[in-house]
Amino acid sequence: MELRHIRYFLAVAEEMNFTRAAEKLCIAQPPLSRQIKELEEELGVSLFIRKPHALQLTEEGQMFRQYAMRVVDLVNRSAEDVREMKTGLHGMIYLASVEGHAPTLFSEWIAGFHQDHPHVCYNLWNGNSDDVINRLMKGLCELAIIMEPHNAEGVNAIPVYSEPWIAMLPQACPLAKEPGDTIDFQKLADYDLIIPSRESRLQEITDWLGCPGRELKIRCRLAHMLNAYELTRQNVGITLYPASANIGTDSSVCIKRLVNPEVTASYVLIWSKNHHLSHAAAEFLEYIKTLYPDNE
Repeated sequence: MELRHIRYFLAVAEEMNFTRAAEKLCIAQPPLSRQIKELEEELGVSLFIRKPHALQLTEEGQMFRQYAMRVVDLVNRSAEDVREMKTGLHGMIYLASVEGHAPTLFSEWIAGFHQDHPHVCYNLWNGNSDDVINRLMKGLCELAIIMEPHNAEGVNAIPVYSEPWIAMLPQACPLAKEPGDTIDFQKLADYDLIIPSRESRLQEITDWLGCPGRELKIRCRLAHMLNAYELTRQNVGITLYPASANIGTDSSVCIKRLVNPEVTASYVLIWSKNHHLSHAAAEFLEYIKTLYPDNE
């Protein structure tokens, strides 16, 4: 068994498609299939269940994937460690985050870490919390910021930020003309609402009513804050989002902090218990932890 066999297997296990894996590896598909077959013959087991237009890992394949990931990680780390003895920390750190305040957090952390480790590079991806968790569990990123609530198993988490929820109201809405910078949530229940697309948010926001069985008028569910702001500006509905969604200064949108209940959105940094962090990512995580000594 050679290291290339392991790398080829991991590429197929990630893509679950020989053609896409071959493209990712920059080789032809037939040689890739042959290499995987040779690996299976050497191990004496089938690593994949081959179906028309679909692949699935066997139980043996799932176990081998865990060992293969450790082997590749060890090889990568050994190369990094040897190189870093001369030139300092290198590597690419794969990150993912939700919108809101998370990009600000990552940018601040990267700026601070960069001062001591200028050769490290970063790959950032954005999506909603469910998408980010899914990406982390698949090993496509190493560290991620999501918003509570989350019930993802197999992750470590530390809280890193919190902010209040706000209502973005079109100026044409009668509630926008009320005095003060807060708005009672109960007053919004009969208006068309725009809320985050994350599945758990609907239940969470409905629970704020404190009236089981009463339904809210959800006009739109969105993954991106910019869309929510623009829809509010066009008088489509009232947007409920964490405070960092206030990304504009248009006079046609009125911003009020939610009260009754007064709720906050919490951000947490997560990483998988099942995937090894690269050396650079592990060092980055340790740096972040020093910024939140009370949260570990």
